[in-house]
Amino acid sequence: MLRECVIDFGGNWDVHLPLVEFSYNNSYHSSIQCALFEALYGRKCRLTILWAEIGESSLIGPELVQETTDRVVLIKEKLKAARDHQKSYADNRRNP
Repeated sequence: MLRECVIDFGGNWDVHLPLVEFSYNNSYHSSIQCALFEALYGRKCRLTILWAEIGESSLIGPELVQETTDRVVLIKEKLKAARDHQKSYADNRRNP
């Protein structure tokens, strides 16, 4: 994605880097069945203009660390399930 950005925008690629980051964070990944940002933070990635909505609660300190750790464990489990599924498919197609 970064290579394409550099090719398309030439010398001004660094100006568009936040848009590329936003696009990457919002892209759906079939192995974890959601976008990366959503998997890690539990909410949709919004533009920085709308980052904190009124009345939105935010976790701080140990709660944030625990919540993030739980999400990372869930992501690892989903990736392992996708890997196992792919391996079983490859094993069925493999000849002795």
